[in-house]
Amino acid sequence: MVFSSAIFLFLFLTAVILVYYGLLRRRAHRNLFLTFASLFFYAWGEPWFVFVMLGSITMNWGCGRLLGLWQNDRKRQKAVVAVSVVLNLSLLAVFKYTDFLISNVNSLFHANLPLAHLALPIGISFFTFQAMSYVIDVYRGKGQMQKNWLNVCLYIAFFPQLIAGPIVRYETVADELQNRQETMDDFHKGVRRFVMGFCKKVLLANNLALLGDAMFATPAAQLSVADAWLGDFAYALQVFFDFAGYSDMAIGLGLMFGFHFLENFDYPYISKSISEFWRRWHMSMGTWFRDYLYFPMGGSRRSKGRVIFNLFVLWGLMGLWHGANWTYIIWGLMFFVIQVFERETHMEKKWTRWVWLRYVYTLFLIMITSVVVRADNITYAFQFLGRMFGAGGAPLTPS
Repeated sequence: MVFSSAIFLFLFLTAVILVYYGLLRRRAHRNLFLTFASLFFYAWGEPWFVFVMLGSITMNWGCGRLLGLWQNDRKRQKAVVAVSVVLNLSLLAVFKYTDFLISNVNSLFHANLPLAHLALPIGISFFTFQAMSYVIDVYRGKGQMQKNWLNVCLYIAFFPQLIAGPIVRYETVADELQNRQETMDDFHKGVRRFVMGFCKKVLLANNLALLGDAMFATPAAQLSVADAWLGDFAYALQVFFDFAGYSDMAIGLGLMFGFHFLENFDYPYISKSISEFWRRWHMSMGTWFRDYLYFPMGGSRRSKGRVIFNLFVLWGLMGLWHGANWTYIIWGLMFFVIQVFERETHMEKKWTRWVWLRYVYTLFLIMITSVVVRADNITYAFQFLGRMFGAGGAPLTPS
């Protein structure tokens, strides 16, 4: 079930709003209803996947309880956090990266191991990160440990942000799980925000995808320069309106039920550097990796070599998080190289007189990296990039 489907809009969402506001008054009853509605929403497509998510929720709830039990023993608490991180990442790795690993082993060692062909639970990258956020934030004292399993379940499984984000950190909504105030003003704002996101997704992203998909499905040798650039721009706009539209809809739905999620996109394509772009693009993901991975490794407060290593790990894992394919890893490492370049040249501080050039530079690199992440494989990515710049005698326009 997706937000833009008729069954979601006219049946599920309508029924949830009517029951939530028309029949329920007590906070415990409303939370219980939202929890079961969210589990039903998730189970709609592939019912057994809901048990994977419930297992994750139960494990992290148990880790949170142990943190509360051992609140005066930091050594034990650190062990609990370590176990939680390992188990969460193991769950993600089994479902998302098993076939990727087997394929690479087969390729490297000329083996013939059979692929597992495990179906990927919808939204597992998002709900796994939110589950880790719960345990880590409780450990850091940024949210209260939940004795009630249903509260943890509602936080992780809440249907607005479950499928495509934003990644809602526990500290953001910890208090609102029990103490939120639903208002008519928030509800109206939520409806407006949902409609804006719906239009971005349905009217813009879906139609841009038709053009982008057609260009990237064409053999590279048949593309003109104009075709390649048009397909790349269409994809770049499509992926923005798709993710930003879903984020708008999620934020709007949250407001309808009294939850205030943080913004996830802030006009990223007007950035003047790639560093600024990543402060504006998918902000919930970027800040998650920053606060839960980059800063604990030491961030930028280390020697130059260690900082570069930290950035390498950060961008390699960010690429891998997006997808189990070498195109995503290379895409992430491309941003690593760019970030190191901008850091070493102090671009944002020294290139102040060349603002127009910084806009061009940033958009150009976004277009180049977009090809890598959209292409089915590295070979086609390089062929497509070549056609964008006239390689192989590519005509300027279609004949």
